[in-house]
Amino acid sequence: MIADLVLEGRVFRGLAGGFAEAVAVKDGHILAVGSSDQVANVIGAGTRRIALGGRVAIPAFNEAHMHLLAYGLGLTQVNLRAEEVRSLDAALSRLRAAAQAAPKGAWILGRGYDHGALDIGRHPTAAELDAAAPDNPVFVTRTCGHMGVANTAALRAAGIGHNTPDPEGGVIERRGGALTGLIQERAMHLVKQAMPEPGEARMVDAIASACANLAAMGFASATDMNVGMTAGMAEIAAFEAAKSTGRLPLRMWQVLAGNPEGIAAEAWAAGLRPMDGDDSLRWGAVKVFADGSAGGLTAAFFDRYLPADTRGVFTFPDETIHNLLRQYHEQGWQLDIHAIGDAAIEQVLAGMEYADTPDHPFTGRRHRIEHCGFVTRHQRRRMLARGILPVPQPVFLYEFGDTYVANLGLERSQYAYPMRTWLEEGHHPAASSDSPVSTVDPFINLLTMLTRRTNRGTVLGIKEALTPEQAIHCQTWCGAFTQFAEGRRGTLEPGMQADIAVLSQDVFAIEPDAILATQADLTLRDGRPIFDRHGEYA
Repeated sequence: MIADLVLEGRVFRGLAGGFAEAVAVKDGHILAVGSSDQVANVIGAGTRRIALGGRVAIPAFNEAHMHLLAYGLGLTQVNLRAEEVRSLDAALSRLRAAAQAAPKGAWILGRGYDHGALDIGRHPTAAELDAAAPDNPVFVTRTCGHMGVANTAALRAAGIGHNTPDPEGGVIERRGGALTGLIQERAMHLVKQAMPEPGEARMVDAIASACANLAAMGFASATDMNVGMTAGMAEIAAFEAAKSTGRLPLRMWQVLAGNPEGIAAEAWAAGLRPMDGDDSLRWGAVKVFADGSAGGLTAAFFDRYLPADTRGVFTFPDETIHNLLRQYHEQGWQLDIHAIGDAAIEQVLAGMEYADTPDHPFTGRRHRIEHCGFVTRHQRRRMLARGILPVPQPVFLYEFGDTYVANLGLERSQYAYPMRTWLEEGHHPAASSDSPVSTVDPFINLLTMLTRRTNRGTVLGIKEALTPEQAIHCQTWCGAFTQFAEGRRGTLEPGMQADIAVLSQDVFAIEPDAILATQADLTLRDGRPIFDRHGEYA
């Protein structure tokens, strides 16, 4: 059998297989991998040959936890992320420019501010947003996605007044009885309901743009967490339309919004069932929120935060969330449950243990705790016993680690996102980004796993640092495992899907600080390019 394509040079097969000198592809699958001599016998006159030179080929990245549609839609929103916006004046200037370019009354949406990184050290206020956009409703979402600030017009459109009660699991901030504009956790749903929903064409464009950006970074697979929280059931139709029109180049694992305000119940009534779809677009899981974010003081902990007399916010009482988890488990969905603080993780574990019954056992279900940032040893043991997977975001340490130290203290922060411990104990931590909460750039995630260093230079828990091989394993095979796909992708072994990323430099042989200069030169899905920086496949 003659190969369609051979990549010759440094090839990372996977954590178990190590390195090879060449990999051959035939009909979308790995035909052979090994030494140059071992692969030579499948090279023929029609074989396309690409020399890697000083580069390296790896299994394509798998983004195990992000919000792909929100990321795509966010590309057209006002960018307030901390790497670009560090002052209130800069944030207001960007919002003012957007409002001046928009029709009167149109919503102005901003994404990604970090109040801890702003020069004022606090959230913007409704009055400040009013001054920037007096004729438009404005809502700016904090980088964590668990809170945001609305101006007066947006609060009015959402029906929020000074006497509006806090919804269960949500907070409408007031000072001296007056609204500040800050809306937290489930209270954000009030504002989102007032926003105009994007149409299908816009959502398909956003999906395609997001996929193109990820492919350019070496991803061939991704996840959309919490499908339905922007446009309800129309999001399902938008993904199906993107697939049917050839605008979905990534393999997608889809997670339905399962909170009562989500679409899981409606999707079930409409006939959607676990594992519906195919290897391009699979509907596999339901998401439920247990708490908020550590940076925003809403992740739920046993111990108090340092700067405020709070232990965070539980999204639901125990009985409510436990019944939700049992319902979705018994329906056959994978549970992908957001829990960051140790108290929230405890609530979720207790609920999962309640759902694990002889009639509906956990064995083989691969339920997940998303983020799982501040987990105790006892909790890790219980997760391992039931096959519950952690899906962490090491990049949180890079972007928010110093905020963790300020909010939680150094000792608790040192043990956040314990990647090495998880691997050594036998877990399969799928390193991911939670984009657009954090950057989707896989090389920042990789750098963080190697150094445990924040973007301000603070090192947190160096004993949890990984080798490059382990870090790539967490960004590839572990993600595939969470999606029941490790038998098809995540390694470059014979018979596996030829989902391959060619990186611009050998990330296994350079100093960690050089990794941020790395790019994906070529990304293959089924052996065909979905991104080709230099036209090597032309």
